[in-house]
Amino acid sequence: MTFQEIMTELEKLGNEQTKKTHLRHGAKEPLFGVKIGDMKKLITHVKKNQQLALDLYASGNNDAMYLAGLGINPKFMTKEQLQIWVKQAYWHQPAEFTVAACAAESPFALELAAEWIESDNEMIACAGWNTYSNYLSITPDDQINFTLMVELLTRVEKTIHTEKNRVRYNMNGFVIALGSFTKPLHNDAKIAAENIGKVSVNVGNTACKVPFAQVYIEKVEAMGNVGKKKLTSQC
Repeated sequence: MTFQEIMTELEKLGNEQTKKTHLRHGAKEPLFGVKIGDMKKLITHVKKNQQLALDLYASGNNDAMYLAGLGINPKFMTKEQLQIWVKQAYWHQPAEFTVAACAAESPFALELAAEWIESDNEMIACAGWNTYSNYLSITPDDQINFTLMVELLTRVEKTIHTEKNRVRYNMNGFVIALGSFTKPLHNDAKIAAENIGKVSVNVGNTACKVPFAQVYIEKVEAMGNVGKKKLTSQC
């Protein structure tokens, strides 16, 4: 399918209620409001067509941007392309999901995550922290630099309550990821989560809630899933 054919199909799949929900969470026009489940019907038409995925993201249409992240092959993305993507991620969905998921599976995961978390741009910093979280979810423990992860965990524990609003949400997510996806630092993450306590994030006029990291990690532990990795961070 061509770019225009994909856009036409996305428009047909648009749902007014989904559109209103996305706008309430921070999205802006243009968008059609396509449900993720419906959007996945189009993935096969984007996969293996790297340029089509790049064109979809460049369109600025929120639905097309999300589909681009589902269909692109992150392993073949350049650092420059990922930098362009993160700068165009104007709200938390593309920053925390599309960009972070693709960066985590790219050859530049740790390099970009380290750079992005230092950004004064809230969405870029969010993408950085969630790149780390996604990286932990798909990377075997024996390939993870746990010295670095301890340093990041210590930083989160010390600074999370004074960071920008949405950055706090993603720092909290990093603690959860560390405690859920890695066995060596599971207990460290639990202790840090207990010390951090409740994380306050303004989620606007939405029903979203900030997970209590300690409780979340303990649930993963109770199910016997600590250290269980995901096949991909693209979802």
